[in-house]
Amino acid sequence: MTILVIGATGRVGRHVVEQLVARNADVRVLTRDPAKAAFPSSVGVAQGDLLDIDALRTAFTGVSTLFMLNAVTGDEFTQAIITLNIAREAGVDRVVYLSVFDADRATNVPHFAVKHGAERMLETMGFGATILRPTYFIDNEVMVRDVILQHGVYPMPIGSKGVAMVDARDIAEVAAIELVRREQAPGKLPLETINIVGPDTLTGESAAAIWSDILGRPIVYGGDDPSGFEDNIATIMPRWTAYEMRLMAERYVSDGMIPDDGDRERLTAMLGRPLHSYRETAVALAA
Repeated sequence: MTILVIGATGRVGRHVVEQLVARNADVRVLTRDPAKAAFPSSVGVAQGDLLDIDALRTAFTGVSTLFMLNAVTGDEFTQAIITLNIAREAGVDRVVYLSVFDADRATNVPHFAVKHGAERMLETMGFGATILRPTYFIDNEVMVRDVILQHGVYPMPIGSKGVAMVDARDIAEVAAIELVRREQAPGKLPLETINIVGPDTLTGESAAAIWSDILGRPIVYGGDDPSGFEDNIATIMPRWTAYEMRLMAERYVSDGMIPDDGDRERLTAMLGRPLHSYRETAVALAA
């Protein structure tokens, strides 16, 4: 049977496909633009999106297991509801869903609340699912690289509570492990939630210090006020998205993203290796 990957051309999804191919899984991806699906010839490609019912039904033909990643859009919850209903209609009951850390607590942040809604659907509709809850992506730092290098400021308002930023490659490998585990199981497995965190819990000041050390010159933290961050995001994204990112940043400042006891140990045991560090990505971006 086939594993369907939704969100396959994005920052996490492309690594999920690579990991599944390396594990000799039968993989199909759903994408709006097949030209962007630069995957090995063994990977099947279905064209469509999550609001195209006919395309979804076609994509789910012969599928046994689903990896579901919804982009942050104004209709994200509608997409999730439709996709899970079509999956159930197709007889798919094995799912790995990419949610977000503290989805059940950050109820005022739209895409957190949406993902918690999808989590509840998975539970109440009886899916056998692994819910992955990653923290802030280290890979997102590519968006602030130029500000750091050109202005000497670390601009992400992440506060002083601490955020255990995670590498997309670690998220993807855990996802692939869970997809294969569920795919190969003789029956539906129980619902399970896994926090996906990084090896270091960083503050705004400690992130700036890492950059200072790498660059050999002072990098200062821009502070906890998210107003400038919102304005900067609004230059490249819709204003509603920028406001949503502001709400997310306010949660970083007020609550942080701090791993539970045992989270890191569980991940390193699953992966059989250390987690990718923030410094590793910062060094690559600085170069």
